[in-house]
Amino acid sequence: IAPLLLFLYASLSSAQDIHVTYAQLDNGLKVIIYPRHRNPIVSCRLFYVTGSVHEAPGHTGIAHLLEHLLFKGTKTVGTQDPGKDLALEARIDKLMDTLDAMDKGDSAKTAPLRRRYDSLLAEQRKSLIPYELWETYEKAGGTGLNAFTGDLMTAYIVTLPKNKVELFLWLEADRMRNAVFREFYPEHDVVMEERRMRVEDSPAGRYWESLMGVFYEAHPYRFPTIGYPSDIRFLTRRQAEEHYRRFYKPNNAILVLAGDVDTAWALREAKRYFGSIPRGEEFPPVVTEEPVPAGEKRLTVRRNDAKPRFDILFHTPGFPSDDLCALDVAEAALSGKSGRLYRKLVQETKLAISASAGNDADKYVSTFQISVELDGAPPVDKVESAVWEVLDGMARAPISDRELQRARNQVAARSARAAEDLAELATELASWEMRGGWDYINRFPEQVRKTSAAEVQKVCAKYFRREAATVGLILPGGKK
Repeated sequence: IAPLLLFLYASLSSAQDIHVTYAQLDNGLKVIIYPRHRNPIVSCRLFYVTGSVHEAPGHTGIAHLLEHLLFKGTKTVGTQDPGKDLALEARIDKLMDTLDAMDKGDSAKTAPLRRRYDSLLAEQRKSLIPYELWETYEKAGGTGLNAFTGDLMTAYIVTLPKNKVELFLWLEADRMRNAVFREFYPEHDVVMEERRMRVEDSPAGRYWESLMGVFYEAHPYRFPTIGYPSDIRFLTRRQAEEHYRRFYKPNNAILVLAGDVDTAWALREAKRYFGSIPRGEEFPPVVTEEPVPAGEKRLTVRRNDAKPRFDILFHTPGFPSDDLCALDVAEAALSGKSGRLYRKLVQETKLAISASAGNDADKYVSTFQISVELDGAPPVDKVESAVWEVLDGMARAPISDRELQRARNQVAARSARAAEDLAELATELASWEMRGGWDYINRFPEQVRKTSAAEVQKVCAKYFRREAATVGLILPGGKK
């Protein structure tokens, strides 16, 4: 174990006591082991620290596309005849290169090539084993099998019986080393259709994408994880393969095993399966900082097919920052049926169906959001005045002892629930390690417990300012 640079961590807080073993392999892979022997299962996570924050105009959406493609298998998984499969892929690529160079309006020339493409694809599919990787996990008793892409990462997750954890290590190491992007073009079309359903044909989806583009003027958090439609359309297999070859490597990955697992065995097997995979390139540092807003920004969308709503977003510091704990307490004071927003917007003025706040702590820069689901189409100025009355009240005076204690109780309860849910805990450990350190899962509840009402008032006055706000509105009218 010595070459693993093994470190054992103890809890930093009596409020939360998650003990893990943390190791880093020579090739940079971070390994987090949390043994808990209550049930014979292990929640397995592999996070690639690559997401939309590492993209740029022209190839947005590449991490999300790769999330899909990595389920297509490897040199040996997903096909009955690897040699034939690779040969057909090369022929399909050559044909598609020819098609891409042609005038798309000249159907007399392109139609025969498209028929040839369909024929090659049909021939290839005869030797494929669709979803073999996915089904291998299911046959082994895997549950909660999923994958998702975010602004910072692409995650592959599954919970397995304790005697099947080695399967996870083997499959994921093989996927890290030997992925083959077969059926690239059909999967590319699947992603385009997913974008159409989730964004283009979704009033709320299109609203949020536009609002993020207004909220972030410069920071790459403005890029939608799924990608812009024109960028997705022109992504190529070569771009995907190059991105995978450079970055989907151990030094950009975090492995978490949480549950009924022997630590020494897990570390030994992690080294055995992943240790010989060479390092990839480091992502260039994200140096673009979000500028101080020049003034209030607004987006108004008028749709008859969307629920009316009102949102305010504020930029807050990136993790780690002491202000984030105080903002978490502010979130608790504002949210819930006993929170200030609900009492003002729903119970007192009857302008809204619901009203809440959210403190989204993230790397680089964070977000504090006010969300109000409107009751019909009330006067917007009254809604806005009511929200600002609540926020100004938070900035003018400390919250009450009762509100402070309620916030502490909520954070403690949330942390306890996360610690009890093995799958959620495994994801939390990977997520915090990705943002700067897994051990924040222990430190956070204690920091909230020490947060004073005066500190909450201070951060509210600092960040809840009209000239720094981004306001979003969905109102009736316009498109259906």
